[in-house]
Amino acid sequence: MSSLILKIPPGYCARCFLSLFDYKTEKYIVAKNKKVGVLYRLIQLSFIGYIIGWVFVSKKGYQETDEAIQSSIITKLKGVSVTNTTESGLLVWGPEDYVIPPQVKTFTQQYKYVKFKYGVISHVIRCVTVLFCCFSSGIMSGRCLRKDENSTGTCEIYGWCPIERIFKPQGPLLTNAENFTIYIKNFIQFPKFTFSKSNVLETADDSFLKKCRFDQELHPYCPIFRLGDITRRAGYNFQDMATFGGSIGVVIEWDCDLDKGYSNCHPQYHFTRLDVSVSNKTIATGFNFRHTRYFKNTAGESYRSLFKVYGVQFNVMVHGKAGKFSIIPTAINVGSGLALMGAVTFICDLILLYLMKKGNSYRERKFEGYKYEKQHMGRDIFYVDKYC
Repeated sequence: MSSLILKIPPGYCARCFLSLFDYKTEKYIVAKNKKVGVLYRLIQLSFIGYIIGWVFVSKKGYQETDEAIQSSIITKLKGVSVTNTTESGLLVWGPEDYVIPPQVKTFTQQYKYVKFKYGVISHVIRCVTVLFCCFSSGIMSGRCLRKDENSTGTCEIYGWCPIERIFKPQGPLLTNAENFTIYIKNFIQFPKFTFSKSNVLETADDSFLKKCRFDQELHPYCPIFRLGDITRRAGYNFQDMATFGGSIGVVIEWDCDLDKGYSNCHPQYHFTRLDVSVSNKTIATGFNFRHTRYFKNTAGESYRSLFKVYGVQFNVMVHGKAGKFSIIPTAINVGSGLALMGAVTFICDLILLYLMKKGNSYRERKFEGYKYEKQHMGRDIFYVDKYC
């Protein structure tokens, strides 16, 4: 029966322990190849330009960001207009009138049974069939009204009478509405940095809001906008939009670099039309809605006035982000850049080893082999690594 004896040389453990404090460095080989050298520097400069120019300068990779913006909006519309129509006569319009303006009006509707024209001959069956169908004019009662079998009959409907008139506006009701102004007051907050601000310019001049009007060049921080200017900046004419209505988006963009201080955080305004598609081939353009006003007569009977309103709707949307220096994203991006720089050596090594004619010569100098020593002691064989 054989036995295995492992003999440890004297001082072996001490050398292994002391080797933990040795400094090991890489061995570099200088390849005298101008083409690879130029390529090496070009790739290095490209990576350095990407890290400095794109990561740190353009994208501000040294900052921690907060995109969870909290916002509130207050709007006030101002302006006075006069209309003189056959239905309403001479009227003076103030802000309390044209925020929900009556444009198309069906006077004094009352609940009652009314006739509704529905087909020829077979209208009896149709009236009963659509008994539970809903129309904008009312609900089918199921009764059929006719003179004889071959005449055009009518169905009876229970609803508001007279029914709504079919009407298309020929022009905007408030022709000078493009000169009205809207005051948009916006409060924002970035909770991560406990930072808050308003779009109203902080100034000691009490008359600033009375005389200023928003202008991209002259008054970019004035929160009062002329309606005609808003639609013009969106690429449309206000008078054309006001006839059948439209929807305009007012986008307030906050992009705040808090490292530059509180006073350098300002809003940017963008305007776009929302009710049209990219191809402008949609039947859903325009904006209108209906609203009613209810009242009772002296006998206690309920009446209402129905209005169909066309106009320009303004939708205010707020987006934004804030950034501030932080050591964590800075360290992460610096580490990523150093790792990326290490890839330059890997790329050039691949070229020298596999794409150059003298790749074998470079391989012999770059890679060195080491064999373990084989020692024989009696009948037993064991291996000793002479380098711990």
